Amino acid sequence: MNELRTILGDVVTRLFTDRVTKELLESAEQGQWPDDLWQAVEENGLTLPLVPESKGGAGGTWGDALVVVRAAGRHAVPLPLAETIVGSWFLSEAGLEAPSGPLTIAPVHRDDTLRLTRAGAGWRLSGTAARVPWGRAAGHVVIVTGVEGRPMVALTARGAGEVTLDQNLAREPRDTLVFDAAPVVAAAPAGGRVPANAVWLYGALVRSAQMAGGLDYLLRQASQYATERRQFGKPIGSFQAIQQNLAVLAGHTAAAGTAAAHAFRAADRGDPAFEIAAAKVRVGEAAGIGASITHQAHGAIGFTYEHALHFVTRRLWSWRAEFGGEGDWAVELGRSVAERGADALWPHLTAR
Repeated sequence: MNELRTILGDVVTRLFTDRVTKELLESAEQGQWPDDLWQAVEENGLTLPLVPESKGGAGGTWGDALVVVRAAGRHAVPLPLAETIVGSWFLSEAGLEAPSGPLTIAPVHRDDTLRLTRAGAGWRLSGTAARVPWGRAAGHVVIVTGVEGRPMVALTARGAGEVTLDQNLAREPRDTLVFDAAPVVAAAPAGGRVPANAVWLYGALVRSAQMAGGLDYLLRQASQYATERRQFGKPIGSFQAIQQNLAVLAGHTAAAGTAAAHAFRAADRGDPAFEIAAAKVRVGEAAGIGASITHQAHGAIGFTYEHALHFVTRRLWSWRAEFGGEGDWAVELGRSVAERGADALWPHLTAR
């Protein structure tokens, strides 16, 4: 681990452990924006790990960003931190300045179309983007869309479009944004590493890391509870059925973390589509199985609102479907393999 990752790891562990409390999570679910937490995150440089130092960022890599995003998932951080990291990178790749404050990214669904059109010396944005993460709370929305056959990155301010409020199962904002010739703060051709489907692609990347972090939390909680909870005079972790389930959970957690880390390494190489697809499939499967096992281990208490477990499991169930579920990305993997042909599959896998 390099120096930056060591520093980031220490900062996020201390910050999230101290500040992301059950009370804060409950207030966030009631619609209260955790401004103090956001200010702390921003002041510690966690929002711009991929932005060059010359533009106020940390000048890090996707491997560095993984440390922050995975920790955010582990602690169920109720902020658009992952979206801000991705959005600021899009802007940086396009040569645009990333504004301060929380960012979100759009369009989330591949079928949603946002159109940029020339308006004098500037640009105007039209179209509808559904289920945008933290749409109501983000100060700006970063858009990636095609214009005349090439991807463009655009930045629009909060209030430029109409917002219809919605939320996911974890009660995180997932709002619909409607733009009608809305003014654009800035727009520029995307960098060579930002394709037209970049929001969907890199959204899946960071969701994989968040889910891998959530699985870390589940494994720790289930193992601790199995040690502390006693039944028939001994810890439930001494029963073979519980031990078997915890072993399965540990295996899925390790596989998910490895898949996510490999996808982030591929992002640093600049061609991560295959690895992101594999990670979203593998981590999504692990999230479903892991949440089931953890709730089984905790019994009835794990299903109560008073217990903290559900803050992570509800996020895992929600994130699993966002930016494409396992079925969507399995199709992408199958198409990729079919296009290369059967003889190229093994060399392609071993070359990664």
